[in-house]
This record gives sequence, C-alpha cells and structure tokens, in this order.
Amino acid sequence: MKKLLLMTVVAAIGLSGCDQQASQSAATDNALTPEEIEAGILTPEVMWKMKRAGSSSLSPDGTRLLYAQTVYDMAENRGTTSLYVEEMDSKQVKCLAEGSSPRWNADGSRIYFLSERSGSSQVWVMDADGSNARQVTGLQEGAPAVEGFGISPDEQHIWWVQQVQVADRRSSDVHRDMPKSKARIYDDLMARHWDYWDEGSYRHIFVGELADGKASEGVDILGAEAAWDAPLAPYFDMAEIAWNNAGTRLAYTCKPLTGMRYAVSTDSDIFVYDLASGTTQNICKPDSVNYPGGLTIQSNELPGYDKYPVWSPDDRYIAFLSQRRAGNESDKARLFLYDTTTGAMTDLTTEFDYNAQNVVWEDASTLLFVAPIEATHQICRVRLTDEGHSPVEVLTRGDHDLTAFSTGGGRAVAERATISSAPEFFEVSLSDGSLTQISEINRDIYDHIRMGEVQKRWVKTTDGKQMLTWVILPPDFDPAKKYPVLLYCEGGPQSVVSNGWSYRWNFQLMAARGYIVVAPNRRGVPSFGQEWLDQISGDYSGQNIRDYLAAIDDVAREPWADETRMGCVGASYGGYSVYFLAGCHEHRFKAFIAHCGIFDFDSMYGETEELWFVNNDYGGAYWEKSNATAQRSYANSPHKFVSKWDTPILIITGEYDFRIPYTQSLEAFTAARLQGVPARLVEFEDEAHQVFKPQNSMVWNREFFGWLDKYVKQQQQQ
Repeated sequence: MKKLLLMTVVAAIGLSGCDQQASQSAATDNALTPEEIEAGILTPEVMWKMKRAGSSSLSPDGTRLLYAQTVYDMAENRGTTSLYVEEMDSKQVKCLAEGSSPRWNADGSRIYFLSERSGSSQVWVMDADGSNARQVTGLQEGAPAVEGFGISPDEQHIWWVQQVQVADRRSSDVHRDMPKSKARIYDDLMARHWDYWDEGSYRHIFVGELADGKASEGVDILGAEAAWDAPLAPYFDMAEIAWNNAGTRLAYTCKPLTGMRYAVSTDSDIFVYDLASGTTQNICKPDSVNYPGGLTIQSNELPGYDKYPVWSPDDRYIAFLSQRRAGNESDKARLFLYDTTTGAMTDLTTEFDYNAQNVVWEDASTLLFVAPIEATHQICRVRLTDEGHSPVEVLTRGDHDLTAFSTGGGRAVAERATISSAPEFFEVSLSDGSLTQISEINRDIYDHIRMGEVQKRWVKTTDGKQMLTWVILPPDFDPAKKYPVLLYCEGGPQSVVSNGWSYRWNFQLMAARGYIVVAPNRRGVPSFGQEWLDQISGDYSGQNIRDYLAAIDDVAREPWADETRMGCVGASYGGYSVYFLAGCHEHRFKAFIAHCGIFDFDSMYGETEELWFVNNDYGGAYWEKSNATAQRSYANSPHKFVSKWDTPILIITGEYDFRIPYTQSLEAFTAARLQGVPARLVEFEDEAHQVFKPQNSMVWNREFFGWLDKYVKQQQQQ
C-alpha cells in the first residue's frame, strides 16, 4: 500500500490544515520505532499509530475519491482529521485541508466540509484542488456550531443541524432567582440518553438559501417548540437527511415523541419538507395528527424504526429502511420504496432474510445496498421492473466487510476491512462484484507487522445447528505448541461478529499477545436469518449461552489449545455473558473480563433509558408477575448466581454510560470482593459505553492484558 504524501496546498487562508498536520505528525512521530519493527507484532501503541480513513465519496464523474483521514497524537490525547483526494487512475493522493464531513458539489468543482478554523464548527467550501477556502455558515456573531449539513444539488439551498434550546431543565432556568444552583428537574422519562443528560436542547434541521456561497439565517423546519431531535438521538447520523435531486424537497428521519412515549417506542418515520410551501408530510403515516412544526404522526402503520431516506435520480421514489415490529431495534431492516406520485409502498426484500444497510441508487431503476451475510458484509443489488422488482442479487463475495460505499461515473468505491486489516478503499466492479484495491493508507504499518491466521470454523451447537466461529491464531503459530485461549462474547446483543476491523476489541491485538481467540456468531446475531437473530430476545441465558460453551469446548479439543489456560471476555451483552458464565462455567475459565455489562436485571430496568429495549429483550418489567418471559429473564439475572463465583474478574465501566450505567459494574465488583473473589474495577470518568480517547484506550489495553497475563497466561499447566 502506498504512503500518502502531505502536500502543500495554496489557499486563501494561508497555511493549510494538512501542513499543520504534517508538522504535528513530525512532532509526535507516529512512525514505527526500530523496536516495534523488530518485534513485528501488533500492539496498542502500533494500533494507535494507524491512520483512520472514512467519509468517502466518488466525484460525480468517478475520477476522484474524496475522503477524510484521522491521525492521533497520543501525547496530546486527540486526533486531527484532514481531507484527501485520490485520483482513481493514477492513484496520486493529495491532502487538501484540515476538516471533516466532506461533500462534492453536483459537478465536482467544489468541496463543502466542516471546519473549526473560525472558532466553532461551521460549513466551509473550497475549490476541488483545495484552494479558495471560504466560510459558508456561522457568519453572524455568536452563531451556533453546525453538527452536520447538506447542499442541494443546484447549490441554491443548504440544510444544517444545530442545537436549539427548547425546554427549561436546569434549576437555574426554572428558578431564576437561584442562578448558582446545580440541579436538573424532570417531570417525565428520558432524563438522560446514552452519554448525556437532557438539559432542554435538541438537534434541529435548519434550511437556508445559498447566495454567493453564503448561507442565509435559515428556518427551523421542526419548529421552535419541538422537544425532539432530527436526526435521531443518540447517534445523530446525518445520513438520515437527504435532498431530492431537484433541490426542492428534503426528506429526513424523526421520532416526534417525548418522555415516556419516547422511552417505550421505536416509532420513527420519514418526513418530507417542501421548500416552496413550507409544509411537512409524514410519508409513513398518511392519516395523521398534526404536531408542532408541521410534523405529523399516527401509530397504526409502520410502527418500528423507519430511517435513511434516499431519493431516486428522477425523484419519483424514496427508498428507506423500515422495521415491522415496534420496540425491536433488531427486527429485519426491510428495504422499502415509496412512490411520491401514488403514495404506494413496496417492500423490495420480502424474500431476502437479511438486513439492508447503506442504500445507494445505481440508476433510476436499480438500487445497491449493503447486507450482513454469514458474518460478512456484502453489496447487493435489486432492480425495479414493470412487474415489480427483481430478486435481490448478492453482488460481492468474500470474507470481508464492505461498509460505506459510493458511486459516480459508472464506478463504485467501498470501504473494505477484515479482522486483519483496517478499512481501505477498493473499487467494486458493478458487473461482477470483483474488488480492486485503490488505497494503501497504512502500508507503512502492514509492511512491518505480522498478523495471525484467521480460520473460519463451523461448530455444531447443542441443538444440532452449525455456528460460524472465527478462530484467530497468534502470529508465527506453531501447532506443536499449546496456547492460552480467549472466548470473546459479543455485545449488542444483536451485533454481528463479522470479518471486520475494530479499534476497541481487536482480535489481532489479542492474538499478537499470544492468545488464540474464539469469536462465535452465537444465537442472537444478524447475518444468519431472522430466526437465528430473534432467539436471544427473552432468553438471554438460553441457547446463546450454550452456543458460547459449544464454541470454546470445540476449540479446546485441539492439540494446540491449552484448556487449562482459558479466559472469557466481553462488553455490554458480552459483559452480561461474562457475569452469567462466571456462575456456571464449571471451571473452564481462569479469568473473566466484563466491560459495561448487565449484572442486575431488576436495577437495570429502572436505570437504563430506552425502555423499549429491555421490554423487548427481557420480555417486560420485573413487576409483571404474570409475564412468564419476563419472569424467566429476571430469574436468570447474573446477580442471582454470584454465590458460585470463584474466578478472578476484571470489571470495566464508564461514568457517562447511561445505557448500562456504571452502577451495574459497581454491584458486580462489590459482590466479587465480598465473596473473596480476586477482582479489579477500572472506572473511566470521561467515557461512556465505549472507550474512545487515545490515552484511555492505552490504559484499557494495559489493564486488559495485564489481567489476562496474570491469571490466564501465567497459570501453570496441569
């Protein structure tokens, strides 16, 4: 893979962000050290030296690839993101500017992006070569920060997302004579969400005019009183908002509910805002009730998540993802088609038993999308016909993840990753699905680092089915030796254990430490059909737990697996799995690690925020004594089996985790220590459900491997 050269960009603003980044990179020296090159294995330090690319899009003519790339400075504990363009044919790479969220204009002559160079995050535009950068939004004094944006194809209008103060939640606002008071006051649920407290501000979409490259003040299309977000909390994915190709209408995702109604519902819908009339239509619920801001909603149709609208090239259709079952975020994501002329709805994936993701129109009658299939992610195609539509065609094949992709000029480029390689850009043949690598962003790392072999293993489960399990071997694996083994328990719980790269739970990082990693796609994960996925809901302690044990027992029988040195690790539902297995593993494991795991179902029900999740996955509330599913769930809460704990356990949590609050980890740590079980608690005061900050990640890895090395690797073979 070829190295990216940081090139000087002549711009109106003077020294470019890329030059600044080059200076920063030189100062922090992210090159591999001689010691790292000699060792030749992946370490946390090496992993954080890797460049991370994303936000890619092909130019309209298909000749250039635009993307963002982030480089991390461990000493400064932060990353710097810059924008790059690669020529598709010559493979020449040019750094344009520091910024994020790049977007081509319709003819590829300009690039819009987010930048903080004016003091807050605002939309900027530059010529396609990086020159002539100028500010588009936030030109007025005290303008709020912009979190995302989109330019209409005719460049006459712009939408952007900013926070709007809607309600008084702080005590100093409710009791204005007590300006120094520090309290939050609530009359309904959703007091906090994911990693933040509700203090009365929400993300709203603003639409403004563009004149001479400058945005007007803009109109809040949700309405000033709307106490909800668009795009949806807590991830605020800007892909949920889309211009039509005429630049006259804007489609977006919204869930116009508050408090308890919000907490128990997944009912989001697709809304279409008409610029000329200023009216808003809910296309998912045509018989509707009016809400502030022109929003409309009704509950008898499409009751689950409806997200990610994408207009067809002729603006006749809106494709979007829809879930049939209310309150189930892991229901099948169907690819729906809405006819703007007739109002008709069509499910394009009735005979396709996998989720649709990342939808792109190839042309006016052909759609491309990503689907998880047997622990990989592939690009699929469906065509509209006079009779309706064709069956879904799986275009690509192979053990890899193809995630974000874009098209232009009859070409397609996707981000490809595997367990052994971070995302790189590959051209996808739209005729036969073959892949051709076009970027080499981390060649300087891969040239010196040995990765372990990844085996694809089918394990027979206790109920006679076949389960795909990834087995990752240490670099320089010697089958004549015996190696310690780690069972990895996936979170979600409905998250695929794919052949993809992770910077948080990296299998190659574990293998480089000398461990064999066993990563099963147990019951409850996508990519094996909806029946396989649905099993886990209402049965956390059932077949999926037996699947885990089947996988580790299968590998433990290998002559190179040391069954006397095995550990078990996982986060979220994986953390629950660790807690549960700690009470029933029958001495298989020498150590456990649980990150942000569910420990006590009763307290978890009242501590979490999105109650539709526990209602679906537990079966209901703990006080529903006649609800057999719920009572089975609560009867199998891990905290009821702690008397059987006898194995060292490391517990990790984040103070800002409001999905599975840190108190769950405190309960588990207390139970372990009071019973004399060796235990350690690592609590990150500035992290939530995952650990993202560079130095926190280094601490996480040191504690993680330190615990395993002490209690698993160093155990004497019996």
